[in-house]
Amino acid sequence: MSEPAVEYPRITRRTLHDEVLERLRDMIIEGRLAPAQRINEGVVGAQLGVSRTPLREAIKTLASEGLVEILPAKGAIVRRFSARDLADILEVLKALEQLGGRIACAEASDATIEAIHTLHKEMLTLYETRNRLEYFKLNQAIHSAIVAASENAALMEMHATLQSRIKRLRFVGNEGPVKWAGAVAEHEQMMAALLTRDATELSRIIGLHMDATLLRVREVL
Repeated sequence: MSEPAVEYPRITRRTLHDEVLERLRDMIIEGRLAPAQRINEGVVGAQLGVSRTPLREAIKTLASEGLVEILPAKGAIVRRFSARDLADILEVLKALEQLGGRIACAEASDATIEAIHTLHKEMLTLYETRNRLEYFKLNQAIHSAIVAASENAALMEMHATLQSRIKRLRFVGNEGPVKWAGAVAEHEQMMAALLTRDATELSRIIGLHMDATLLRVREVL
């Protein structure tokens, strides 16, 4: 009788494309590349220390995510979202995350939920040290992880597409200690509901969190 095959974790390496993509996305999220600003390939390439080829590939990826628009005769422009754009996207994101949360409460393994809890605790540590950009990235990862716990591929794809489009707006929505503290408190409530697998409560808190996010970001817009 043959022994069962042993599965080993795959070795992953970050490519130059991954590095440039993350740096360029961070520049947009933090506002170093402002909405409606043209991305000057020469200037940005020099800032990142890369040639135009990997930079253009990163720009194409961000265009597919909806963060950048490529316009004739103008080149790549950081996309500007209106208040209506924001409201429409958050409305759909709310429905997607509520669905993902309900499925996760019913079907996710204890290990999966505990992994999300671990991300939450790491996020709180970043909040305590006021590492805002890394906090934000982990915050978004938690939203994605709750949806991913549903193991519904179509749901995950739709959520990832829309979430990527308003990263800059959600980032600025936490500017100021009061707004940031409010967002953290909402995440604490979300995690408490997930840990007890209370689908109704988790759905309610996700709804409140998204509605509050819209109000926080609208003030900035």
